[in-house]
Parts: sequence; structure tokens; C-alpha cells
Amino acid sequence: MDLATKEKFKWKFYRLAVLLNIIILLVGIGILSLFWMPEKYLIPIVLLIGLLAIGLTLYFLGQYRKTREWLDHPE
Repeated sequence: MDLATKEKFKWKFYRLAVLLNIIILLVGIGILSLFWMPEKYLIPIVLLIGLLAIGLTLYFLGQYRKTREWLDHPE
């Protein structure tokens, strides 16, 4: 793997790691908000956090598959 390819892989991996950490944080915040949010805001906030986590998960999976394909079949 040449230097430019290593650098490209490093940034692809970094982006995926950050996305995965955000997803994990959103799930944790969603679970905690079930217990600590006032009842008035509970359902909208939990739904919003859940939709964000699901959307980011789908985006993450797409980017992960693209990165795997790129690693398996380099240009």
C-alpha cells in the first residue's frame, strides 16, 4: 500500500470510527432520556434521537460497505 492509499484509508477509517461513536452516544442518550426527561417531552425527544440513530446507522453501513469494497478491490 503506497503512502497516498494509506492516507486515504486513514481518513476513511477515521470517519467510520467517528460515526460509530456518534451512533453509540445517541443510543445511550436515548436510553437515559427515557428515565430523566419530563413526560411532556419524552416521546418527541426519544423519537428524534431514535430516528437520528437509525439514519446514521444506515449511512454508516453504506459507507462501511463502500470502504470494504475499496479495500478488497483497490483502484
